[in-house]
Amino acid sequence: MTSSSQNQAPPLSGERGELLQALAEQRELFLITLRGLTDEQGARRTTVSELTLGGILRHLASGERVWTQILVKGDGELPDGMLDMEQYRMGAGDTIEGLLRQYAAAAEATADAVAGLPDLDRTVPLPVTPWSPPEPVHWSARRILLHLIKETAQHAGHADIIRESLDGASSTAQR
Repeated sequence: MTSSSQNQAPPLSGERGELLQALAEQRELFLITLRGLTDEQGARRTTVSELTLGGILRHLASGERVWTQILVKGDGELPDGMLDMEQYRMGAGDTIEGLLRQYAAAAEATADAVAGLPDLDRTVPLPVTPWSPPEPVHWSARRILLHLIKETAQHAGHADIIRESLDGASSTAQR
């Protein structure tokens, strides 16, 4: 997943294309924080937070896969890995390159899923989690896409702070 591959015009027009483009732009901002990063740097904590750049990358790839599965299956079942707290850590066998490939695959799966929907008004039940309200919750495909945009933007901000603390690199200066 490179900046050039993420900044291409979406294959879909209208609202779907615009939402996928907004998500691609947030991914691109996040990916700037990973430029030139070694695996060791990706696993290093630079703040009091447990978050690392590699951990955020792993989480975003996992999160996008999970939300796409929720959207596609539409069965309300809890996807594997959704509650796995290790998704926030760069594992001993993980590499930045490998995690980037996983993230690119998740992005492609999201685009394919959205392209295959009859419309963005399709609703699906959300899985029951420890933080779920007692009554069933349904989200539209649109809301799931907006959630992915929000999550990616939030973590891009976290990543920017971590990268600046790591070596002074600023995503704003690297655009």
